[in-house]
Amino acid sequence: MRKPLVAALFALVITGAGVAPAVAAPAPAAASTSASVSAVKADTKAAAPTLQAVSLAGTVALSNCSGSVIRFPNSADSDPALVLSNGHCLETGFPGPGEVIVDQASSRTFGLLNSAGTRVATLRASKVAYSTMTDTDVTIYQLTSTYTTIKNSYGISALTVQDTHPTVGTAITVASGYWKRLYNCSIDGFAYRLKEGDWTWKDSIRYTSACNTIGGTSGSPVIDQSTGKVVAVNNTGNEDGETCTVNNPCEVDASGNVTIHPGINYAEETYQIPACFTTGNKLNLSASGCTLPKP
Repeated sequence: MRKPLVAALFALVITGAGVAPAVAAPAPAAASTSASVSAVKADTKAAAPTLQAVSLAGTVALSNCSGSVIRFPNSADSDPALVLSNGHCLETGFPGPGEVIVDQASSRTFGLLNSAGTRVATLRASKVAYSTMTDTDVTIYQLTSTYTTIKNSYGISALTVQDTHPTVGTAITVASGYWKRLYNCSIDGFAYRLKEGDWTWKDSIRYTSACNTIGGTSGSPVIDQSTGKVVAVNNTGNEDGETCTVNNPCEVDASGNVTIHPGINYAEETYQIPACFTTGNKLNLSASGCTLPKP
């Protein structure tokens, strides 16, 4: 998990390179708060002629995390816009194991970025539409603005969430609105179960080593470079080589075998989310095909 609040919440010492499901970020250093985008060298295996340049347009900065303005394949321009981040970035604290939060009042604000990483607007939530750290690590906020308003006022389009499972070897970009930084690598594989402290996530994405994300990148969209669509939300990594502890997730296979990948980071897939939002971007956990955990 990636946040500075982790120190207080877990009474742990944060090293500054944290990625835990709840590792918020330390105050940005001067070099990191530049409006210019720092691109991390792409993993050479991911290079391909068809790849697109991914920018920070549509990402947002939270008080201690990253996020993005998202839409689904069936969203309409007139719908209230949504912001995607992590469950552990929820302003009221980490949802407990098995806890699911829906339709919770919120007036949280988000700094909207353009392609250069310049903050062009402040967006405001009307509510937390959905939040959990069970099976996945996600918070989805509903905003007071529509997609049309955001596009017409600031020239920024929402990122579309892909509704199909990503594949191994896909070239990806983790776009952090908090740090105004892009991390480029590829999908190395999938963890059947990813366990960190009291939380367990299903079918998590494991990055190749080039995506060396840090505290504050929690909630960043993971973008498929060939389509420009969101395939996951960045959330954690094994910092210290420990096994299944906070900030040190372990992988558990279908047979119960446990392995760790020190220094490797992870994300939670998002392809299952669109089926749970129907006409008007309304959450419907009983909709056909919706597999998100229910309250």
